[in-house]
Amino acid sequence: MPYRICKTLEIENGHLLSRHPDKCRFPHGHSRKVEIVLQAAELDANGMVCDFKAVKMAVGEWLDTFDHSLCMNTDDPMYPALKAAYGERVIGFDATEPTTEVLARTFFNRIRELLRAYADLPEAPYKLGENVRLVRVRVWETSSSWAEYESGEDS
Repeated sequence: MPYRICKTLEIENGHLLSRHPDKCRFPHGHSRKVEIVLQAAELDANGMVCDFKAVKMAVGEWLDTFDHSLCMNTDDPMYPALKAAYGERVIGFDATEPTTEVLARTFFNRIRELLRAYADLPEAPYKLGENVRLVRVRVWETSSSWAEYESGEDS
């Protein structure tokens, strides 16, 4: 049985679901928790899967781009105006509703890339071993609702 750790980061993030039949079609926000689960078959020389600080250093800056940002479907008729007005704080999802499920998949895929890039940094102060892999990302929308994504492949 492999060892697993979870690092949770928090962001304040808004979205609107333009095809939603009720209130979610309007801009609204969530206090999101993003859980990043890593595993390794063996512990490193320090007795860890990896230092939690390595996860924060690898993904924290990128995840912060979602903090106080509005995620939108690029097909929404208001997308061009809001993007022009608020720039990088409006994050477009190409012809896709930015549901919490979609955010979980988006976060998983990018976090996997960022962890791999961090592991390749020879000067990284906190090492990330080659046997460490991303298992899943869980995104909490509310205190009682979450979505998660995990890849079926070896991450």
